[in-house]
Amino acid sequence: MTFCKSVLDIDSTSSHNIFCFFSWLGMNAAVRAVVRMGIYVGAKVYFIREGYQGMVDGGEENIKEASWESVSSMLQMGGTVIGSARCKEFRSHEGRLKAAHNLVQRGITNLCVIGGDGSLTGANLFREEWSGLLEELVQQGLIDEDAVQKYSALHIVGMVGSIDNDFCGTDMTIGTDSALHRIIEVVDAIMTTAQSHQRTFVLEVMGRHCGYLALVSALACGADWVLIPEMPPEDGWEEKMCQKLSANRAGMKRLNVIIVAEGAIDCNNKPITTDQVKDLVVRCLGFDTRVTILGHVQRGGTPSAFDRILASRMGVEAVIALLETTANTPACVVSLCGNQAVRLPLMECVQMTQEVQKAMDEKKFEEAVKLRGRSFENNLKTYKLLAHRKLESELPHSNFNIAVLNVGAPAAGMNAAVRSAVRVGISEGHKMFAVNDGFEGFYKGQIKEIKWADVGGWTGQGGSLLGTKRTLPAKHVEKIAEQMRAHNINALLVIGGFEAYLGLMELLEARGKYDEFCVPMVMVPATVSNNVPGSDLSIGADTALNAITDTCDRIKQSASGTKRRVFIIETMGGYCGYLASVGGLAAGADAAYIYEEPFDIRDLQSNVEHLTEKMKGAIQRGLVLRNENSNENYTTDFIYQLYSEEGRGVFDCRKNVLGHMQQGGAPSPFDRNFGTKISAKAMLWLTKKMNETFRQGRVFANTEDTCCLLGMRRRALVFQPVVQLKDETDFVHRIPKEQWWLKLRPLMKILAKYKTSYDVSDSGQLEHVVRNIRPKESDASGAM
Repeated sequence: MTFCKSVLDIDSTSSHNIFCFFSWLGMNAAVRAVVRMGIYVGAKVYFIREGYQGMVDGGEENIKEASWESVSSMLQMGGTVIGSARCKEFRSHEGRLKAAHNLVQRGITNLCVIGGDGSLTGANLFREEWSGLLEELVQQGLIDEDAVQKYSALHIVGMVGSIDNDFCGTDMTIGTDSALHRIIEVVDAIMTTAQSHQRTFVLEVMGRHCGYLALVSALACGADWVLIPEMPPEDGWEEKMCQKLSANRAGMKRLNVIIVAEGAIDCNNKPITTDQVKDLVVRCLGFDTRVTILGHVQRGGTPSAFDRILASRMGVEAVIALLETTANTPACVVSLCGNQAVRLPLMECVQMTQEVQKAMDEKKFEEAVKLRGRSFENNLKTYKLLAHRKLESELPHSNFNIAVLNVGAPAAGMNAAVRSAVRVGISEGHKMFAVNDGFEGFYKGQIKEIKWADVGGWTGQGGSLLGTKRTLPAKHVEKIAEQMRAHNINALLVIGGFEAYLGLMELLEARGKYDEFCVPMVMVPATVSNNVPGSDLSIGADTALNAITDTCDRIKQSASGTKRRVFIIETMGGYCGYLASVGGLAAGADAAYIYEEPFDIRDLQSNVEHLTEKMKGAIQRGLVLRNENSNENYTTDFIYQLYSEEGRGVFDCRKNVLGHMQQGGAPSPFDRNFGTKISAKAMLWLTKKMNETFRQGRVFANTEDTCCLLGMRRRALVFQPVVQLKDETDFVHRIPKEQWWLKLRPLMKILAKYKTSYDVSDSGQLEHVVRNIRPKESDASGAM
């Protein structure tokens, strides 16, 4: 294996390159990534079954060498296939001595641990005691002095596996997104029956010490009320909650949803239970109320696309981190900050996690929220902004009018973004106007004021409720200017894909002729193709990835028990290969053909030969993805026929064009929250710019920095003037010239057993939790 721009200089035959894999709570995608990356760099990899218990007990059944094939068909499986168990014995010195002996017997000096703060703290203690444990083993005659010298240091890298997302130092822990999927699936199902019967539902979600799942699921479904341990309600909350529920019903809302974290408390640290909340609603309002406790449903099921990608990235990063360790390197955890992998000292993260609980015990709740991190803090601020409508007397009176419209193809999460924009705008004192059918509806005058209640229930709906068209404004700027003047529009929020980007540039250009366009304008990227320059991610892309991943899982399962079969799958994306590449990583594809990485008949032949060789072994199913515009000659039909012919006698082929199913369906939790938060940030920016440019009784903004695209760049959400993005854009193929996800393609190839190079220049470097690891304006949470 070749490491480009690498700082690695390690003898791959060294005993220090023997890896052990141990899972406490975690994802099979991480197990698969560590095993295959470890084997790829020439290391031996071992499973330790049943967690620390297997390490203490030892034996061939508990500590077993892993092979490439042993982690096949694992991606779609929930839980952990190597088992997990609590182990009291490991907490004792004698238990850790047994564990050390079992590892030394197999020459294991590198541990990759997936777990929560308890598991990781135990691993760090084991590491600190390691030299002393070896000395004891020598004294007992169980090992010799040569073994002490050979295995003198134990290296540990952790990955955080916890559905609660309660570990400081990372935006998202492995398993959290999948748990959110389970919660939102239940909430969406409950909402239909609640609406039919005009019921109130009180839902309990996991989170004994952390309210992340409750808070984010409340954001994702637009819950009426949420109760979490980090934000105990003030005295008199019962009356306020009932007033809000009553007001919502009076506003023609047929259902109410209250989400309660299992560790919810009041300001006196007394527990708040779902039954208490139900009894309160029934007693004070007389509403038909039901309680649903989700329980361990949240821990099960198929992992989401996000979790598979996160776990795969973190698994490979963990192997690289172990390769780079020295005797003086502290135990670290591989974490996610925005869209970037980082390494943080394990004990710094653990200590800060423990500080959160200490702050909560001491009733320092604001401090606890800050310690949770900027992501949690921003989720909380956004929820407060959207969930609780201010009284008319409390609203600032800005006299500003803002128009919001969707442009381009529909993308799941657009409606969540519109809802967020409307409610934040109203909270800021603005009058909000909805434009139907994009720029086409704009010039036709399809504009109307939109109120707070008008966007109720929009968060979980797919498509675009405002309507959206691909029409660009250049030919209609005069009529659009008339409509801007007629409705006195002082700012514009455009939510859409590449057409929205082009449209915003055309409106910017029209400023020279029409003063009506001299107002602050901002675009929020929303397209399944994820092809908008200036942003690593777009609203809708995560939902599309989940559609691709779910379909690929089902397609592969259809061949279970039959003869060897290869599936050729065509994905959307125009000329952008994001869906094919990242979907291929999430689904465990053997190859993904995209426009950005040109291929010819020799590459196709090489891929066929590679699959043929794999199919002769234990592998029974193959998966090949092709982006719809990857090559005008090597079509999906051509590739299908080529594979069918060349694989004859070894495997047969099937093809499937996924089509517009990638654009449909209810938005994923990630897209709901990403759309909600990025749109809220855009509205606050518009408010700021309108105030800055208001003079002589009107808003007049004609500088480049008042026409921006708000996008995620690595760790931060950044406002970028669209003029500055021109040089970054391939306008012919409607893609950015540089795309971050191309660095993930070698990872997909490595995990599919191809010989390739892997650029480690972008790998996470060891940082410190005490530093502010997010830039000042960063509020990007858990991005891929």
